[in-house]
Amino acid sequence: MLSFVGRRILQIIPLLVAISIIVFVIIQLPPGDYLTTYIQQLEMTGTEVSEAQIQLLKNQYHLDKPLYQQYFYWITNILFRGNFGLSFIYNRPVSEVIGERMALTITISLMTLIFTWLVAVPIGIFSATHQYSVWDYFFTFLGFIGVSVPGFLIALVIVYAIFSKTGVAITGLFSPEYVTAPWGLPKILDMLKHVWLPIIIIGLSGTAGLIRTVRGMMLDELGKQYVITARAKGVPEKRLLFKYPIRVAVNPIISTIGWLLPSIISGESLVSIVLNIQTMGPVLMKALLSQDMYLAGSFLLITSTLTVIGTLISDILLAWLDPRIRFGGVAEET
Repeated sequence: MLSFVGRRILQIIPLLVAISIIVFVIIQLPPGDYLTTYIQQLEMTGTEVSEAQIQLLKNQYHLDKPLYQQYFYWITNILFRGNFGLSFIYNRPVSEVIGERMALTITISLMTLIFTWLVAVPIGIFSATHQYSVWDYFFTFLGFIGVSVPGFLIALVIVYAIFSKTGVAITGLFSPEYVTAPWGLPKILDMLKHVWLPIIIIGLSGTAGLIRTVRGMMLDELGKQYVITARAKGVPEKRLLFKYPIRVAVNPIISTIGWLLPSIISGESLVSIVLNIQTMGPVLMKALLSQDMYLAGSFLLITSTLTVIGTLISDILLAWLDPRIRFGGVAEET
């Protein structure tokens, strides 16, 4: 087991280096840069920008250096100083901009994960054990809706419906009196009153997809010979289900840890804009539109790193639960 973990850790080091290079190249692909856009905005307002000012700004943001030097400066500052650079649009360190919203983003993401698992796994198991029943068709229908309809559209419909009926705007995570209030128990309790709607909307797509996955895994296991033999020997149904088929069916939960959390963080951008939630999604979109390369690049790098680390954790958990995985890896090497 230790050798398996060691090999996986060694494999992710060059992967993270490659990801950092790809991320930096991607954020440089759009024509122009933030400085060009900024100068154009100043000139549109009638403000003249001299060549000396332009050169000063280039030196400040290291935009006068070749691309590989910009990347080296960026990645070495992250690795050895914890400095992700300066956000152009906020004129503040990237770590401060991300730090303000990361805690709230992670909180909503983790609560969404818990909601997804608590809803999807029981429904997927129930749907598989009651195949072709009315409830199976009902949950299948809901699953298709959840996968096909964008979350921001559902958010718009819910916000409009509630506002047209009650006149109450359900956007935001806090009541007006708590928006600028310092964190404390009253503010946390107020947040819990409002957070359920974004959790349900953001988690709807993941829940629908996981229901279909768990259902398919359960149906596959229930049709295998060991299940048929156990039933023929009179093993009680609940004991039979929980001993093997359900253990195998929940493997997708573990195997999707790597990509589920980053997908929630990046996928809630439009929902957060519609519901006026101060998470990282709107910040990322604003950074991409403004070509704020250090802010956008840092966010993409953090999300990609979360994906790699999550995948490593899921691989280790799967190898621990199912020894065939790590033994299979050893067999392939030999």
